[in-house]
Amino acid sequence: MRTILSAFLLLNIALANADFEAIREFQKSIIDEAITGSNAAMVFQRGEVIYHHAQNSSKAGDKDITPDTIFPIWSMSKPITIVAMIALHEQGLVDFDDPVSKYIPQFENLKCKGEDELYDCVNELKIVHLMTHRSGYQYRADPSQFGMTSTIKYDNLKAFAEDVATLPLEFEPGESYRYGISQAILGRVVEAITGMTYYEYLKETILDPLGMMDTKFYLTDEERLNRFQPLFVNSGNLKGFTFALNELSYAEGNHAYFGGEGLLSTLMDYSKFCQMLLDDGRYEGRKIISKKSIRLMTRKYSEGYPLNENAPKNFQGFYLGFSLFVLDDPEIDGVNASKGIYGWSGYHNTHFWIDPKKNLFGLFMSRARHSNSNFHRQFREAVYRSVN
Repeated sequence: MRTILSAFLLLNIALANADFEAIREFQKSIIDEAITGSNAAMVFQRGEVIYHHAQNSSKAGDKDITPDTIFPIWSMSKPITIVAMIALHEQGLVDFDDPVSKYIPQFENLKCKGEDELYDCVNELKIVHLMTHRSGYQYRADPSQFGMTSTIKYDNLKAFAEDVATLPLEFEPGESYRYGISQAILGRVVEAITGMTYYEYLKETILDPLGMMDTKFYLTDEERLNRFQPLFVNSGNLKGFTFALNELSYAEGNHAYFGGEGLLSTLMDYSKFCQMLLDDGRYEGRKIISKKSIRLMTRKYSEGYPLNENAPKNFQGFYLGFSLFVLDDPEIDGVNASKGIYGWSGYHNTHFWIDPKKNLFGLFMSRARHSNSNFHRQFREAVYRSVN
């Protein structure tokens, strides 16, 4: 990956090119508007990094971003879990139409929510329902689900999954879309199939082959002190930088490896995952998954908003694949993006997308808790104003 490494060494070369002014101004503007603190962006096209810049805020309590900066990627963990499941599928170790109870028996007799009372679910919960957020498990569906994906409450995925199986589903499996904890359950499915911890399997199958050595579920003491980016909060009366509001412990001995939200990574590491997807599942000549599987990942499984009222409202013009947004109507999106781009975002304002037509990916990292629902669209717009 010599091209990306050289981009870090020559960090400001892209900045001399006026063609990238829109991206640079976007990065500055979200700091000025108190949406994020320091942030970093990368654009890779036709085999090389064409833009990489860390825009530092220089505000009290913030840290300058370096190539070693570690970010919680939250829901950008989900596409990694999808690729992990697809690798098992390609080996014939799982069928997406398999019932989840084949691997976790506690999911055999599930309850669904009716109008007035619970009832025995008619439909079987299948692996594909977890892959597509059509399982009926959502985030914070009721008070009993607050903190379900918690490394304070759990130190392993077995206990987590068995507790989840006692909760009622919001609807019959497969009958609707609801974003939630499905990928965390998939991590336990992987463990049941492989006999490995989910993190061990990820390292063997994805992280080590891609050289993603800084992508993991925990922080060492040195990393926590020197490399972990502080969280910028701008909510109500809270505004500023902190390390005190970590919702996951990132403790090294905790084995609750939540595949939907638990991973940490760096811009450099995640760019390797993006390059693998852009190169039809291959990285430096090594196959991770097949091109056919990427087509499977990006098929339509649920409509986007407003046809699907439960879909993310800030992704109009997109449909939903295997825990990925996929652009179906570029005119609605309105940023001159290619039809078929796909990717996802994370809770702390991280974002990536793959554009097979323009042979491009965009990647953005920050650590901020702010309810600006348009930052990812603004980033894509800035990129497409800057590239051919």
